Amino acid sequence: MRLTVRYFAGARAAAGVADESFELPDPAPTVAAVLAAVGARHGDRVNRVLPACSFLLDGVAVRDLDTTVCPESQLDVLPPFAGG
Repeated sequence: MRLTVRYFAGARAAAGVADESFELPDPAPTVAAVLAAVGARHGDRVNRVLPACSFLLDGVAVRDLDTTVCPESQLDVLPPFAGG
């Protein structure tokens, strides 16, 4: 199953890329499985950032990491943003 992961702000810095495609063997992986693949690909820097991040799956906020990801989905990785 193929999907796209996009990284923003500190997550982009940790991953070293703005976005990338993933090919996962599971036909219906969860968001947690995608994040595990992201961590395996990018290592400690990303693994330190991911627990603080929020996620959008096809533009919808994900609260449950057991949410199933459909083929050709887009997962956005959003670290906390400061603002004022």
